[in-house]
This record gives sequence, C-alpha cells and structure tokens, in this order.
Amino acid sequence: MPTPTHPATGANDLGRVIDDTVAAMTQHLIALRRDLHAHPETGFDTHRTAAAIAQELRDLGLNVTTGVGRTGLVAEIEGAAPGPCVILRADMDALPIEERTGLDFASTVPGKMHACGHDVHSTALLGAAGALKAVAHQMSGRVRLIFQPAEETLESGAAAMIADGAAEGVDMAVAFHNQPELEAGQLRLIRGSSTASSDEFRVTMKGRSGHAARPHLAADPIVGAAHVITQLQTVVSRRMDPSDPMVLTIGQIAGGFTENIIPDGCTFTGTVRCRTPATRDMAEAAFREICTNGAQAMGLEAEIDYIRGVPALANDDTLVTRAERSFERHFGTAPVVEVGNDFGAEDFAWFSERLPSVQFHVGSRQPGRDDRLHNSDYQPDESAIALAARALARLAVDLLSPHPD
Repeated sequence: MPTPTHPATGANDLGRVIDDTVAAMTQHLIALRRDLHAHPETGFDTHRTAAAIAQELRDLGLNVTTGVGRTGLVAEIEGAAPGPCVILRADMDALPIEERTGLDFASTVPGKMHACGHDVHSTALLGAAGALKAVAHQMSGRVRLIFQPAEETLESGAAAMIADGAAEGVDMAVAFHNQPELEAGQLRLIRGSSTASSDEFRVTMKGRSGHAARPHLAADPIVGAAHVITQLQTVVSRRMDPSDPMVLTIGQIAGGFTENIIPDGCTFTGTVRCRTPATRDMAEAAFREICTNGAQAMGLEAEIDYIRGVPALANDDTLVTRAERSFERHFGTAPVVEVGNDFGAEDFAWFSERLPSVQFHVGSRQPGRDDRLHNSDYQPDESAIALAARALARLAVDLLSPHPD
C-alpha cells in the first residue's frame, strides 16, 4: 500500500485530507479485509494476520514492533509538535465457528471464521494510520497503533500486550467495534460502562455415594447442587440493588453415572457479569457464602473455583464528550449517545482500567439483513471500514489538540 501524500494544508482542510486519504485507500482496504477474512486465525495464533498488517504498516513508512503480547503489533505516528500520546487499538483474532455465509471470500480454514468483524477492525485501523500519516504535520503528540491478538479468548491479548509495555507512556486509549444493530453510516457512544466484567466459576459439591434406595446412608450432592443453584438466583433478585444490575448464569451441570447410585460429587459451572466494581465484589462474596453455607446445611462440602476475568469497560466521561464533539464536527451529524446496558465482555477493558479510555461503535448492518455478532452467517457492511477509519483518525487528532473543546 503506497503512502498517501498531500500538500501542506490548513486547519480547515484537516477533515478533507482525512476523508480523501481514506477514500483513496478504501478499495485496497476492502481487498485486504477479504483476504484476512478468508484466512482467519484464532487466539494468539495470528501469525499470518500480523505479518500482513505489519507489511501494510511498513508500506506506510512506519516502524513496526512485532511480538508484543506474543503476536501483537505496535507502531507509532509522530506529530510535528510535542504532546500527549493516544492509543488506537484494533483486535485481529477470529472465532472457532464454521462459516456458512457462502461468500466468495469465505473462510478457507475449517472451523474458524471472522464472525465478530475483527477483520473489519484491523483494516479500519490501517486506514486511520494512512490518514494520520497524511495530517501528521498538523498533529501534536503521538498516536500509538495497537493491533491485538486474543480478544475472544479467556487468556487476554490486551493483558498480554500491556504486560509487554504497550500502554507505557500513554495518556489515553481509543477502541471501536462494528455493530450490526446500527445502520451503516451511524456512530454510537456509550456513557459509563459499555460492557460488563466477566467472571467464571466452577463449583463441585462433594458428598458421599450410596445406593439410590438408601439415600439416608449417603450425602446427595445432586440435590445439594440443585438447592444451591436455585438459591444463587437470589443474588440477583434479593442481594443486589436493582438500579445496578448483574447477571448470574449456570451454563453446565454434571453429576452421577447411572440411575440407581447417588454419586460422590456434582459439578456446575457458569458466569457472573457486573457493570461496576462494587457489584462485582458483592456478587463474589454472596456467591461464596451461598455455596459454602448451602453445602454445609446438607452435609456436603463446596469446592469453589471462582476466576475473575476482564473488568467492565469503563468509558471516561470526558473522552465520551470530546468524541461526541469530534464526530459531530467531522461528519456534520451528532452520533447516538446512550447509557450502557450490555453484559457482553471486551478485553479493551484492561486498557480502560489503566488509562482514560473510550470505545465507540460503528454501524455495520447491511440493508435487508438482521445480522448478529458471533453468528456463522455474519456479514457486516464493508462501508464500516472507511467510516471507522475516518472517525478514528479525526478523533485521535482532536484528542491530541492542545486546545480541546
């Protein structure tokens, strides 16, 4: 991809240069997106994807650091004047889903698919990189481009990249996600937490096996697990403030081998999702109390494995306001601004826990379709690539401005 060039421009021409640069790159970005889509990689095994993106960045004249967080990439664009540093982050990994779109560029890898649109995200950030190179002479500070693996896995690529120093010396961070619930061409911002924390648990109720006809001589872990599971639902309905919601779901239960034996144990697993740190702490404490006391009341022992995953993604309110103004200035229309109510998880939250951060959403619904993320027939509108690239580039410049609105 050749480096776009432009003559010196004034401040009033900033938006035009960004738009023109992205427009000139769009067909190349779409072709690259389709190539990445046809060759999806999951987790940290994003070697081909990272190599392709690294070459695109080098073609733009950027120095690229590879192997950050195993297979992540970092590159920086320097402005003409000193100033703060802002991260622009995109995720690269696909999902373990068999694709059923029937597209000409459908996945060629059995059991893997870009069903969340991370191929759109990666190419959009490349478009933003090209635009930022074109306006770097008008920019203060630095933009750090982060291409991250393993967003879709329990072991977080964001955490791995942060551990390798990707967030060092940075003042704020920006990410985005394509959203099929939004019409193509729309942008959305969320005030407060845009996703929930995601914790997982595994509980084993330990009892004493025996004959099904003589239950008084055994300690039945299946009955115990059933009572505890029912009681756990009161964590949501009776322990928590209704104005600060949470979700507790049991996703699996297993115990016993045949109909006439009471087993020694019964295991159940699930997830807890919360939108605030205080609710997260209260939920874990209540969960442990109910499991422990419920087991003891029935002559059982509860072995609890409670694993904290990603925190809630907290959008900085000041950055939300600045992003709203930036998008309205650039696109001429105000973005949708909502209060968050999503209980999905997003590991950009590890950046938001460390830095003032904002994630925005880009409409990717194709006309006549009703797509959802993580679906084997997911087909985002490719116009989201250019829209996200323009929004990312303009927001980065505006956030680095020494005279913020």
